Amino acid sequence: MITRQIDRNFANMRLDRFLRKAFPDESLSVFFAVIRKKKVRVNGIVGKANQMLKEGDTVCIYENFKSVEADDRTPVDTLAAAQGDENKMDPIASVILEGQRPDRIQGDSKQATPSKSGFAKNKSTWGKALSPAEKHAGWGAKDLDIVIQTEDYVIVNKPSGLASQPGSGTRPGESLVEYLWEWGRREGLDFKPTIAHRLDQETSGMLIAALHGDTLRDFTRMIREHEVEKFYFALVKGNLKKEKGTIDESLTRTDAAKGSKMKVGENGKDAQKAITHYRVKQHYEGYDLVKIKLETGRMHQIRAHFASIGHPLLGDSRYGDFALNREVKKTLGLHRLFLHSCRLEFVWQGERKVFDCPLPKELQSVIDKLKPMHFRHDFTDPRGARK
Repeated sequence: MITRQIDRNFANMRLDRFLRKAFPDESLSVFFAVIRKKKVRVNGIVGKANQMLKEGDTVCIYENFKSVEADDRTPVDTLAAAQGDENKMDPIASVILEGQRPDRIQGDSKQATPSKSGFAKNKSTWGKALSPAEKHAGWGAKDLDIVIQTEDYVIVNKPSGLASQPGSGTRPGESLVEYLWEWGRREGLDFKPTIAHRLDQETSGMLIAALHGDTLRDFTRMIREHEVEKFYFALVKGNLKKEKGTIDESLTRTDAAKGSKMKVGENGKDAQKAITHYRVKQHYEGYDLVKIKLETGRMHQIRAHFASIGHPLLGDSRYGDFALNREVKKTLGLHRLFLHSCRLEFVWQGERKVFDCPLPKELQSVIDKLKPMHFRHDFTDPRGARK
């Protein structure tokens, strides 16, 4: 028999989906068979495939899966030997993942029983040896700029030039997601930190990463329903005629060998609604610093929208003014896209959260070289403050 205790990472998940997640080395036919033959019980009652699991439920499988036999034996015996016989655990009850530690992520001195995981260790990347590429990229985990760390999530300040997640053109082990995985391994988490939204590789600023499955589901829903307010600073070409405004133009993705782009204003079946609100923070001679609030979060939305109204972002190699980009590179030392995720606002567990992230040094140095046309008193300092 195999027993699993459902933790928050698997709560609100169907029984059949849990089995696929927990035992990825087993075939679907095995799961169908054990459910059909009534060999799976939840809290002592025969389980059904579409049954929703709750945190604290006990799932008993009256079948021995080959993929977990060794994992249920060796790691638990090792832990029990280190802690003494009085703390010895049932080797059937849980899988202890390599690198897991019993304390909480925020340094709580109280020790707790290591959390039980439904994942089979031999399929989990947590239990595997690091590849050469992962070892080479390990510095990223040490140098992550964490704005805030809570028990449920972390907010990370991503630098420009770092991809949010693995993909084409990104070397293995060199993305924010992979750095977060390594950080999570070092923190002893039993869930791989997962970002709830993305930023373009050239964009810097804040991203939310969930530390539990239920937290990820909550943030995914909140972002989908526009309950997470995202603000950006951008430096654009020229001076906008209005102090504030809204760009409400649909975006349609087009793919090409040189990379994907978004076309503005088309109404085809693939067009996506896109709304960008902005306010001028400061007029400079030849440029405007704008603070932007996204109502929708489409790929390249800010860049495509501002380019469409004749005010492309400085340093934008895809939608920008290429001649101007070469000029500001020489005169202002701007070697990247001037776009920074500066503020996140959302309600979490009944409390409103507001996080600010200042402009990175390379962007602030560009602002310091510009000549203001006049000073505005109705906005906060772009350098911001972390709260």
